[in-house]
Amino acid sequence: MTTRAGGFSTAPYDSFNLGDHVGDDPEAVRRNRVRLADSIGLPPRQLIWMEQIHGRNVEIVDGPRDEPVPATDALVTTQKDLALVVLTADCVPILLSDDEAGVIAAVHAGRIGARIGIVPHVLEAMVSVGAKPERIGAFLGPAASGRQYEVPAAMRADVDAHLPGSATTTAKGTPGLDLRAGIRRQLEAAGVGAVAVDPRCTIEDKTLFSHRRGAPTGRLAGVIWMSSEGIAE
Repeated sequence: MTTRAGGFSTAPYDSFNLGDHVGDDPEAVRRNRVRLADSIGLPPRQLIWMEQIHGRNVEIVDGPRDEPVPATDALVTTQKDLALVVLTADCVPILLSDDEAGVIAAVHAGRIGARIGIVPHVLEAMVSVGAKPERIGAFLGPAASGRQYEVPAAMRADVDAHLPGSATTTAKGTPGLDLRAGIRRQLEAAGVGAVAVDPRCTIEDKTLFSHRRGAPTGRLAGVIWMSSEGIAE
C-alpha cells in the first residue's frame, strides 16, 4: 500500500497521487506511476490498472495492458511479473493470493461493490484458474473505519442485509458502516484460509488520502504481484 508521501503532485493531491481521474495534473500522475513501478522493480507497462466503477465485474488478465482495464473492479492473474493495482481513498482495497496455485487478485470494494457481491465474484474467478479458498490469503488495506464512516440508518440496514457484519455505530453514536468487518466475515464464510486487516482509517490518518475527509484528493494504490521469489504485496 502506498501513502501520500514521495510523489510529484501538488495540493490537494500532494503528493503521491496515483489516480488519473481525480483532476490532478496528468504529467504528475504519470511520473508518480513510473516511480511506483520503479519501486517494485517492474516496467510501468507491467502494472495493470482498472477503470473502477463500483461494480462487481472481474477481469482475468494474462499480459500487459496499454490502457486501464475498462469497467472492472477486480483483477485476477496467474502470470508472474504482472502487478495488479487497486486505487482507493476510503473504499476497501483487497489483495488476495493462493501461493501454491500461483493465483493473485486485486479488488476495489466500496460500499456499492461490497453490497452487490464483488468479493464472491472474485473468489469464483480465482477458483476458475486453480485457486482453492482454503489456501487463499487475503489482505484488507486502509479504508474508512466504522468509527468514522457515517451513513443514514436505512443505508446501514440495507448494506448489512447484503453484507452481514458491516453495520456499526460511529464514535459520534451515529449509524455507521464497517465494510472491512463485513468483508472479513464474508471471506471467512467462503472458507478463505487467512484474512489480515490493516487497522488504519483513511479518514483519521492524514498520511493517507480520504475522499470523505476532503475532496478533491488523490488515490492510494494497493499492489500485488508474483516474482520469481514468490508473492509480493
